[in-house]
Amino acid sequence: MKRIMTRSLIVWFVTFALLAGMIFLGARVIIYNNEWVQQPFNGHMAASGGLAKAGRIYDRDGMLLAYSENDTRYYSDDALTREALLHAVGDNSLNISTAIQSRYRTDLTGYSFVLGLGLPESLRPNSDVTLTVDSASCRAAYAALNGHKGACVVYNYKTGEVLCDVSAPSYDPADPPEITEDNEDEYDGVYLDNVVSSAFTPGSVFKIITATAAVENIPDIYSQTFTCEGSVDIGGNPITCEYAHGTQTFNEAFANSCNCAFANIALQVGGAKMQETADRLGFNNPDFRMSDIPIATSHYDGVNANENTLAWSGIGQAEDLANPLFMAMVCSSVANSGKATSPYIVKDDGKLLNKLGIAVNKAPDTDMMSSDSAARVRELMKGSADSYSFRGVSLAGLNFCAKTGTAEVGEGKEPTAWFVGFTEDDAHPYAFAAVVVEGGYGIDAATPVVSAAISALVN
Repeated sequence: MKRIMTRSLIVWFVTFALLAGMIFLGARVIIYNNEWVQQPFNGHMAASGGLAKAGRIYDRDGMLLAYSENDTRYYSDDALTREALLHAVGDNSLNISTAIQSRYRTDLTGYSFVLGLGLPESLRPNSDVTLTVDSASCRAAYAALNGHKGACVVYNYKTGEVLCDVSAPSYDPADPPEITEDNEDEYDGVYLDNVVSSAFTPGSVFKIITATAAVENIPDIYSQTFTCEGSVDIGGNPITCEYAHGTQTFNEAFANSCNCAFANIALQVGGAKMQETADRLGFNNPDFRMSDIPIATSHYDGVNANENTLAWSGIGQAEDLANPLFMAMVCSSVANSGKATSPYIVKDDGKLLNKLGIAVNKAPDTDMMSSDSAARVRELMKGSADSYSFRGVSLAGLNFCAKTGTAEVGEGKEPTAWFVGFTEDDAHPYAFAAVVVEGGYGIDAATPVVSAAISALVN
């Protein structure tokens, strides 16, 4: 009798486990079917009427970026547009996993969860996708990168619309290269959209974060002065500055981008508070998105740093890494009294809720700092921008707040150049970031890229 009861319990257990497993699998299929089917490795979808019959992709002004005719995928008639928007749009290879043609394959192909691609074309839902990007701005930024590896992003910090998403190196999707051992250096990283998928040593643009930590944690920061003689020994190793700035106030040290001052400020704040500030602003957070496209995680570690490493981390060196779009989001938080606007690139994916404006392909916004902190950091960035304007930097004549960066990367390489900030104009509220790998000084290499992108938007 006991044996029969034991066997019955085993049968019931197996039955319940099987049912639970089927329910779990069914739920996952319903929830994740779109995500699974559009993975780049799903060659069946592309082979059975995928991109060959995919919908059209437009920019914000209705310019045609990609379309299909006679089972063939075509791209813009303009070669510069094709190259500039490669990483945003994608190509037939689907190797650029963050591109629209990779991430939104189900929308473009009219895929149905129930019937797959079995519906006749005449019965398939609208499969066109309209992006927020401005083709002219993307072309201008790509041309200004002038063959350098890098990225440029400009987005509306009021609405979140990404207007410029440009990454280099690139290639013509209408004539993709055959990458071999002989030319692999030329195309190194070509399948990465550096705007969303890469993180670089930030250099002095990280001083925005250190300044935020200072105004929040050092009560007398505005009454302090900082003396720079071109170098200061911290923890047995020197922190160097290109110039001997002499005695400066906090605002002047930021405008001068003084390494000696900001190394000292990072030490005053301390590793724990530096970490707390960086984390609150979004470093080490893997959950940021542009539409549903993941943004590479930016990295900061002040807790495990020794005295010298903490000093270097406060000026954007050591192990600091920052993603360009994320840095534009940080700047948007300064512009928006502490709230970072979440960026999105898909304006219309063809779905009814999207067309009616009920749903937007946009993640929630993020509170990064208090309004008081934002106002103080804005003042600092405005002081820097004034010095850049004096040296000839112009963003289509708009007022702006900004910070340049020149990140040392070692190994005999030229520095990585940065320019981040935002415009102060209600009609043109743009947050931006540009990175030029081995470009040299930020003010020389990165500012012209942003200037070109914004000038195309304004003019």
